[in-house]
Amino acid sequence: MKNVRIWFKKDFECRYISHLDLNRTMLRALHKSKIPIWHTEGFNPHPFATFPLPLSLGFRGVNECMDVRLEDENFSFEEIKNRLNACLPRGLRVFDVTEAIMKAGKIAYASFTMLLSLPDKSSRLVCEQLGALLQNDTIEIKKKSKKGIKTVDIKPGIKSAAVTELFDCAKLDVVLSAGSSDNVNPNLIIAALTRATGCEYEADVTRNELYNSDMEPFR
Repeated sequence: MKNVRIWFKKDFECRYISHLDLNRTMLRALHKSKIPIWHTEGFNPHPFATFPLPLSLGFRGVNECMDVRLEDENFSFEEIKNRLNACLPRGLRVFDVTEAIMKAGKIAYASFTMLLSLPDKSSRLVCEQLGALLQNDTIEIKKKSKKGIKTVDIKPGIKSAAVTELFDCAKLDVVLSAGSSDNVNPNLIIAALTRATGCEYEADVTRNELYNSDMEPFR
């Protein structure tokens, strides 16, 4: 068997389906496509698939991936892409298939593009508000965990950030800690900004890339 990494984009209506529904959609597509994927054993076998780092609900993902095991090691990667795209809705599109190089546990950072705006307010104001927040020594926010709600400082989890003023919104390009041990969700930045200003922002978030601890793209 060969471990294969399937790369896809998540957009349009599919941005708003949960990770559980994404998993179901992908499993159905794998079954329907008749790709020689290894199936789990037991009473109800199904295609085996894992997602290295699930995408938050409502986020656009332009470089998402899913890992499967291929029973036929000589099966064409191009055929996998074509067969899956024929079975997926328009918001999910496979653009590449590769061998899995890095393990999911190596993921340490994720880059995002966040577009933030306020109705009837200038984009310059939002840029100024973002800049003021990011210049703080600490950015504390209440975060839910398995042990309950606690106050955390997300500033150490912001590796880099750049604010750009656009015509109708402020663009924040940010690299955040990601993975199992430390994970800063972009929604926490929005929540911290709302807490600091008292404003309710319209936000559009895209996850661009995953990286290891050396800032090498996850592959």
